[in-house]
Amino acid sequence: MAGTNKNQLIVLGAGWLGQPLCLQQLAKGWDVQGTHRSAEHQHAFQRQLVFADEQLVHQLDLHNAWWVCAIPPRSRHADSHYLATLKLAIELAGIMNAKGFLLCSSTAVYDQDNLTYTEQSEIKASTARQQPLVDAEQLVLNAGGKVLRLGGLIGPEREPGRFVAGKELQSSRMQTVNMVQQQDVINAIVTVLDNWQVAAPIYNIVNPAHPSKADYYQQKCQQYGTTPPTFTRDESAERIIDGSAIESLGFNYQFAI
Repeated sequence: MAGTNKNQLIVLGAGWLGQPLCLQQLAKGWDVQGTHRSAEHQHAFQRQLVFADEQLVHQLDLHNAWWVCAIPPRSRHADSHYLATLKLAIELAGIMNAKGFLLCSSTAVYDQDNLTYTEQSEIKASTARQQPLVDAEQLVLNAGGKVLRLGGLIGPEREPGRFVAGKELQSSRMQTVNMVQQQDVINAIVTVLDNWQVAAPIYNIVNPAHPSKADYYQQKCQQYGTTPPTFTRDESAERIIDGSAIESLGFNYQFAI
């Protein structure tokens, strides 16, 4: 695939994850447009995209681009319009001759049983949180797109030593964590775009380290001098999301959780 085929990118939801992706690819010489809801823009790459009156109001005009949807599935901004927005975005991507459509989903799509989950694991979708994720993934896969199931996201302004400090967590202290650092996710997105023709339809993006929540959060709280959280339970609970499949594309997890 020639380099000119890869130099345009549209990121839906240029927020905590999408904006640094935009900035990185801009620095590499790509043409980039990243969406947010406002019509006022701080950055030249920003474009408005909002769901209103059952249609998309948007300022996108990059044709033959890669599309990445980084709108958080449970985002307050997405409200109940997440699936409708996604459906219309896929249609718009087709009209604009998108090279491919990549959805950032979540490992919350998997069941809560204490098992090791791979991309081939059956999903029962028995909870209210799972079904919208399954529906969103199916929309993208049916349109020939691909899906990244992201673990718990950490990075700038999302430091575990701060956001769990002093809280009582409704889980077992022995529960394993399935986390991933922001830059690893960005690198994974670019890896899939670079290897689109041979990439699988779905990849888990989760750091290979799976310490217990008690050990993990205690260490993080020590770093920040904050009070470790407490837990409501202490039974063994090893629910592990295996994020190794993408390594077959030459990707490596580089950032510690």
